[in-house]
Amino acid sequence: MATPHDYIRWFSELGIDDVPSVGGKNASLGEMYRQLTGQGLRVPDGFAVTAAAYRATLDRAGAWPALHAALDGVDPADVADLARRAAQARAIVAGAPLVPELEDGILQGWHRLRAEYGDSLTVAVRSSATAEDLPGASFAGQHETYLHVGEAALVDSVRRCFASLFTDRAIVYRIEHGFDHFKVWLSVGVMKMVRADLASSGVIFTLDTETGFRDVVFLTGAYGLGENVVQGAVDPDEFYVFKPLLRAGRRIVLRRSLGGKEVRMVYAAAGDSVTTRNEPTADEERARFCLDDAAVLELADAAVRIEDHYSTRAGHPVPMDIEWARDGLDGKLYMVQARPETVASRRTGTRIDEYRLDGKAQVLATGRAVGGSVASGKARVVAHAADLDQFRPGEVLVAATTMPDWGTVMKTAAAVVTDRGGRTCHAAIVAREIGVPALVGCGGATAAIRTGDEVTVSCAEGDAGHVYAGRVPFRKITTDLAALPMPRTRLMVNIGNPDTAFRTCFLPNDGVGLARMEFIVADHIRIHPMALVHPDQVRDAGARAEIDRLTRNARSPADYFVRELSEGIGTIAAAFWPKPVIVRMSDFKTNEYASLLGGASFEPQEANPMLGFRGAARYAHPAYAEGFALECRALQRVRAEMGLTNVKLMIPFCRRVREAEDVLRALARNGLARGSDGLEVYVMCEIPNNVIQIDAFACLFDGFSIGSNDLTQLVLGVDRDSEIVAFDFDERDPGVLEMLRQAIVGAHRNGRHVGICGQAPSDYPEIARYLVEEGIDSISLNPDSVVATARNLVDVERKLGLPPRDGQD
Repeated sequence: MATPHDYIRWFSELGIDDVPSVGGKNASLGEMYRQLTGQGLRVPDGFAVTAAAYRATLDRAGAWPALHAALDGVDPADVADLARRAAQARAIVAGAPLVPELEDGILQGWHRLRAEYGDSLTVAVRSSATAEDLPGASFAGQHETYLHVGEAALVDSVRRCFASLFTDRAIVYRIEHGFDHFKVWLSVGVMKMVRADLASSGVIFTLDTETGFRDVVFLTGAYGLGENVVQGAVDPDEFYVFKPLLRAGRRIVLRRSLGGKEVRMVYAAAGDSVTTRNEPTADEERARFCLDDAAVLELADAAVRIEDHYSTRAGHPVPMDIEWARDGLDGKLYMVQARPETVASRRTGTRIDEYRLDGKAQVLATGRAVGGSVASGKARVVAHAADLDQFRPGEVLVAATTMPDWGTVMKTAAAVVTDRGGRTCHAAIVAREIGVPALVGCGGATAAIRTGDEVTVSCAEGDAGHVYAGRVPFRKITTDLAALPMPRTRLMVNIGNPDTAFRTCFLPNDGVGLARMEFIVADHIRIHPMALVHPDQVRDAGARAEIDRLTRNARSPADYFVRELSEGIGTIAAAFWPKPVIVRMSDFKTNEYASLLGGASFEPQEANPMLGFRGAARYAHPAYAEGFALECRALQRVRAEMGLTNVKLMIPFCRRVREAEDVLRALARNGLARGSDGLEVYVMCEIPNNVIQIDAFACLFDGFSIGSNDLTQLVLGVDRDSEIVAFDFDERDPGVLEMLRQAIVGAHRNGRHVGICGQAPSDYPEIARYLVEEGIDSISLNPDSVVATARNLVDVERKLGLPPRDGQD
């Protein structure tokens, strides 16, 4: 005769090998409870009602023939018939009384848990199918869960879980994945209820879900029960922790993002039972993160332990999808579910896409192409910043020009088209970083294109791109990067947007040759550094109010700047770890600084900002020294606290040797002494004087990075942003090429590294070839040109008789 133990298995008795008897969810809970609670992991205690109990219940009730009659031949495409058959099947199972031994075992389990947790105990009753949480089929969300269940409702909740094996969605899922309805059985987990309704909960992945980048723990959370986060019903807080340095003892959050957390799910009485409801989250709670750093790191520690344990068992890395909850009664954090992640972990990160047009149409506008892709959509002509609220995701943004604070809208655009600007203007830089095709310097695009027009923007036809009327068909060609040979010349990437770092790092690369600080300041911080040091000096009341709002979660306005900048730079450095990441200190011009919140109160008006108060000239100057100190604090935090010592610094637009000496002293005063803890400091070689006095500059800096954009305009005397003379801006001019040659020769003469991070090698293959012939050490490229340039340089080096890169034939 069966006994309660035949139908009840405690978590302490279970492991991952017990999936056939208790399902994936319960087996995983048992594995964590038995193997990891001794390592500091906290898992609520509980027990599993076995799949054998489910079968015994239906056997004793003689339910199988009726279930076959209800489900045999069901057509998932016939929605009405499916719903009728599913309801019939659920009624059959729900009407089957539990076998007495099972009911006794459930109640005995209840009393054991109450003895462990006290009279306030309630439990979660959770379905766990025997084909659940498998690598090829998760079954997540297919079956029912009942929360905050007391003794009186416990037995009925188990029976209702059994019946949920035949929800409409579960039936369709099994058919789509080839599972037999009668060979998938249901186990039920009964575990101590974590009172997240009084606190917070969420989900953890041990990789980045968008890109498959595996070196981070990605954690989301919101107030109340976790269903809102799991189902996407709320905008949660997000946190990233960098696994390699967490394992090395660096306990710091890499990056965070404040979510809206608009509602919280709590319990509500419904007669004799308990249900859930959403209530608005208080404004003060929405304005702060649902977890402090200590809690984020505790959860990240637990997630890494879980991943390591599963990976050891499997003999290969197993990224995990984990649910967590904080108990509002005891304040402790619990792991309430863990399963292998089955989507992002399948991405290889070894493919690149190229685009080709398969048709022709009327050309509406022509400009300089940025990026190599093609996109179609409805046009939206934006004449003023105030019109941006009319922009809809997926539209093509058409404007005279763009500004730094348009970045959020540009991220949602299918493409960007501007009347003015060159390849190094704001629209081009931002579009390039976020992977959106852009045409700049089109002249009359805003006149030729009307809001609502269907257009196709093509940047896949060389230097010149076109806006075509209508939707022109195109195709995408994918390249396997794993088979792409790399040149001996080091290929690095230019990047400024932390949001793209985890994706960009999959490109073949030797690190980051230019990490732009400006994008983080303009798009993420949005406030002038001096306005954060002296908020009382901001004259505009509206700007002061917005600064107060943005900095409300920081200890001080200055700390807000340091945190946001360090986390942005840290994200880029972590993505490419341990490869070098060269971070350029701020290089805004005065008009660009003035456009930041509070900036107008601190910036002078200049007739020619391109040649004015920018770059190195600002750093030791009384008008900006305190702002520069904030930049240094952020970099010091990245290197010293985060431990991302792969970060190097680079000084832009350094006009004179004396100015270089002043900047190095300012860096040292702010904790960034060259040579300390291996810190290397580079200088941009972008002013003719940098080339003429390269021997003197080489005594002060560890390396040079040629900025071909500014070097070209200063050699040729051309303002690259002037529409009238922009045709004379050409990096291929013999005078510019001679400057490039002298810079390479001079750097090598002094035993210094020399690379290039300007636009020229990305736009012109012949310049990339010239640089290789002259022996440049590295070329840093925009991400969209890495593959083509790698192919080009391998061919060039072969013709020059240079041996291939080590490890390549």
